[in-house]
Amino acid sequence: MQEVNSALPAGNLASLSTDDLQRFYAAANERYTAFKARGLKLDSTRGKPSADQLDLSNGLLAAVDEAEAKGGGDLRNYGGGVNGLPQARELFAPMLGAPAAQVVVAENSSLALMHDTIVYALLKGVPGSKAGWSTEPVTFLCPAPGYDRHFAICAQYGIKMIAVPLTGTGPDMDVVEKLVAEDASIKGMWCVPKYANPTGDIYSDEVVERLAKMKTAAGDFRIFWDNAYAVHHLTDKKHEIANILEACAAAGNADRAFVFASTSKITLAGAGLALFAASPANVAWMTRNMGFRSIGPDKINQLRHVKFLKDFAGLQALMEKHRALIVPKMNAVLDVLAHELNGRGVATWTNPDGGYFISFDVREGCAKRVVQLAEEAGVAMVPAGNTFPNGNDPKDTNIRIAPTFPALDGVKLAAEGIALATLVGVAENELKKRGLAA
Repeated sequence: MQEVNSALPAGNLASLSTDDLQRFYAAANERYTAFKARGLKLDSTRGKPSADQLDLSNGLLAAVDEAEAKGGGDLRNYGGGVNGLPQARELFAPMLGAPAAQVVVAENSSLALMHDTIVYALLKGVPGSKAGWSTEPVTFLCPAPGYDRHFAICAQYGIKMIAVPLTGTGPDMDVVEKLVAEDASIKGMWCVPKYANPTGDIYSDEVVERLAKMKTAAGDFRIFWDNAYAVHHLTDKKHEIANILEACAAAGNADRAFVFASTSKITLAGAGLALFAASPANVAWMTRNMGFRSIGPDKINQLRHVKFLKDFAGLQALMEKHRALIVPKMNAVLDVLAHELNGRGVATWTNPDGGYFISFDVREGCAKRVVQLAEEAGVAMVPAGNTFPNGNDPKDTNIRIAPTFPALDGVKLAAEGIALATLVGVAENELKKRGLAA
């Protein structure tokens, strides 16, 4: 990497004289144009595991032999119960923070499980409902920046969404408590409680307790607790969060939480397992509804996971191997951003302790332009605004960076492209504020 222009004065772009700002823009744009001319095709869109990460679980492909597949009532056939193999429920119970009897192991996609849960609730209601949710207007609280596919499910079914700010230790609970107490249409809330997508938030014990205890106008309010990154640590500190199911039970709201997770970023993303845990009443409700949709899950895949991972310690050991592959990529992005952007007042970004993303906030009003510039330079990204309900980031600041999928060299190049796009986009914005054309 080259310096943008070592002769330029250091400091916040907003503090530069107009002449210096124009010279800065010209130098940054020259580098950006040269980068663009390389014709690169780099993918920083979704948080997908790399091929090297998927290779860690190739042992799944041969984990079950013919005799094992025929055992246990012949796992190749129908039946066996929609809640999954007992040994699979036992394996993943520690990750979900629930007894095995309150765990459901389903097909490969937790997103599909969340989608179906919403549909079941809209059509049939949940335990404690007087009717299906769809008989009245439905609203969900959406901590933001958040997971765009959560918001897409709500948008698909006409569910109103209210963005709630995040604090670093979870959603702003003063805002949440006020909203749920006053509005009976608020039936649900999305939460990614550990290493949140994309901010890296880790919910504090206080936040979990307040979520469990808070008074809600809707008697059938549900927390959709998507603990997608429960075991996805990136540092030696293995952060733990309070158990939402236990907290809700202790608060007299045992049915409040639906807990979701998956092995999509643990084993094979396209051939993993979706996981659900909840109160006994919620589990009975879920499995009853699932029984109309399917006779049973892929039991051989469940057995493959049991044989391959063996136990929760085996799962944790596998995650250490993932960590060894992901951390250099995260560090590469952070190093490039610091080298190119520190001291310029153009952006801030997270240094996550886990998960798959870096949350990158550029100067207000610049995110869409920065993403456009990055994509024109060959760095594919999720559209700016997607981390907010309905794709509407009111300040146009947040960009999600996903470093895991490309090879390390590609990650470094993508980060450089994003940094150059940021310098050019923010400098353009500053010039416009001064009534000048870039």
